[in-house]
Amino acid sequence: MPENADFTQSEPTDRYVAPTGLLSTLTNRIVGALARIGVAPSGCYDLQVPGRVSGELRTTPVNVLDLDGERYLVAARGRTQWVRNVRAGGAVSLRRGRRTESVTLVELDDERKPELIRAYLTRWAWQVATFDEGLAPDSTDAEILDAAPGMPVFAVR
Repeated sequence: MPENADFTQSEPTDRYVAPTGLLSTLTNRIVGALARIGVAPSGCYDLQVPGRVSGELRTTPVNVLDLDGERYLVAARGRTQWVRNVRAGGAVSLRRGRRTESVTLVELDDERKPELIRAYLTRWAWQVATFDEGLAPDSTDAEILDAAPGMPVFAVR
């Protein structure tokens, strides 16, 4: 098992909501560039992880959720390329401006997700409403648990 992963789920789901259209692609590139120079919206970082096949450094903008003194990454789109790369192992880092921080991402089991997904939706619902399984900050724990297998969540250490 890679050093940066702790798999507690028996089978990850294949759910993946791909970005669609030029606007989505352009927005990701702009937000990633803003994170790299340190002026992106609060909580936005550039995730850097080696590609699972090529080994080349891959980057993508992510929203880091701060909750009760801990940090989390929620993959609202599901089993994205960055999730697959993190699960494959390798050095992971978060970059914002000149600061790059090496981190370990620990995947959480579904039972831990409702509070974290709800907090994520409260903070970024405007941004993720189109691919969050119809969830909202006021969704019940049962509704969030139903969607949880398709939304990987990682503790940032």
